[in-house]
Amino acid sequence: MKQTIVGVVSLGCDKNRVDTEVMLGKLKQGGYSVTQQPEEADVIIVNTCAFLQSSRQEAIDTVIEMSHYKQDKCKGIIVTGCLGQKFGDEVYKLLDEADAVYGINDYDSICQAVEEVVKGDRVKRISPNSRYILEGERVLTTPSHYAYLKIGDGCDNYCSYCLIPYIRGRFRSRTMESVVEEARQLVGSGVKELILVAQDVTKYGADIYGKPQIVELIQQLSTIEDLRWIRLLYCYPELVDDNLLNEVVNNPKVVKYLDIPLQHVDDFILKKMNRRCSEEGVYKLFDKINRLQTKIDVRTTFICGFPYETEQSHLKVKNFLQKYRLRNVGFFAYSREEGTAAYNMPQVHHSTKKRMVDRLYKLQHEIAVQLNRETVGTKQLCIIDEQLEDDVYIGRTQFMSPQIDGVIYIHSNNKLNPGQFVEVNVTGEAEYDLFGEVNE
Repeated sequence: MKQTIVGVVSLGCDKNRVDTEVMLGKLKQGGYSVTQQPEEADVIIVNTCAFLQSSRQEAIDTVIEMSHYKQDKCKGIIVTGCLGQKFGDEVYKLLDEADAVYGINDYDSICQAVEEVVKGDRVKRISPNSRYILEGERVLTTPSHYAYLKIGDGCDNYCSYCLIPYIRGRFRSRTMESVVEEARQLVGSGVKELILVAQDVTKYGADIYGKPQIVELIQQLSTIEDLRWIRLLYCYPELVDDNLLNEVVNNPKVVKYLDIPLQHVDDFILKKMNRRCSEEGVYKLFDKINRLQTKIDVRTTFICGFPYETEQSHLKVKNFLQKYRLRNVGFFAYSREEGTAAYNMPQVHHSTKKRMVDRLYKLQHEIAVQLNRETVGTKQLCIIDEQLEDDVYIGRTQFMSPQIDGVIYIHSNNKLNPGQFVEVNVTGEAEYDLFGEVNE
């Protein structure tokens, strides 16, 4: 009997990527062959995002695009992920191209979904939110030397602009034993850098251990001998305390980089966003980070044009950027999402939102360029990601997270391998990227 070949398209965030990788593992265990080429697939899975209207549209467009392969070999399309969980009924009813719709709590039966689609059945399976956390063997879709490690799922913050708690459910942590065991397996397979992700990594363990245990988890992971770098994404500012900062500074395996999504710095806007941090608290935190003897690079994001935002509150973000000069910052125009508390608040005109985003990106570009110029002449420990040419490689410094930050182009007379760590003399810059020579 001919083996069924499954193609998978993963959309959205790195947490969704991990779900995709676990699904691939389940398909592999089920005896299915997996391909990255949709034209080779008998069944195509589209693992979707539904965080914003734009991401939902991207998901629908991708399903329609993949359905064109039905004219050739493909027998059906399976829609999984956040779109399936939150809007699955509508997708099943209105999107004829979708032959199966599965929610985020139904991945354990993904092999059954493939079997049903191959038989020509049209199915929908959307279990309600639960304490379920997707775990299991993974097939990495990242380069083999780094991997995302999801330590929890869901969210309890209920920010007024965000659908995640209504899609992913309440915050829930994996057990420390489970996370460490998966980390050991990943490192044993060749992973050198683990990137810890959850909706809020700083809250890790609070639900099962009675208080946050992110520092204790980092310390456990640090005992894995061949693990070189631990990177933290999505640290909420109100939970970044002295204990965590001391661990980042003093633990040689933790990169000196934190992703701290702020979204705003004005007290009134933060309250309307239902954020748990305050304007004063944000400034105290960043002043504290600036006073540390070891420099920690911070990545953050801001929402522009949130309901009630005025020119005065918008300028507070500008002043914050000028004061703290962060290297990596993202800006997003507020997206009005039905079902969130902010949906019924007074809205800012789309042209104003665009102007706010453009203004901050222009300022941030100037800051990033200047910081890169100041980095020229320094030595940086870098991890090699890939070879670009015979003697040119793409790598990352500690302040460069994969996919979202810049890279460093490294010249070396000697052969380098992905996952190798080298000391690099930074010799030049080009906006968000750097150039360097291996220190031989």
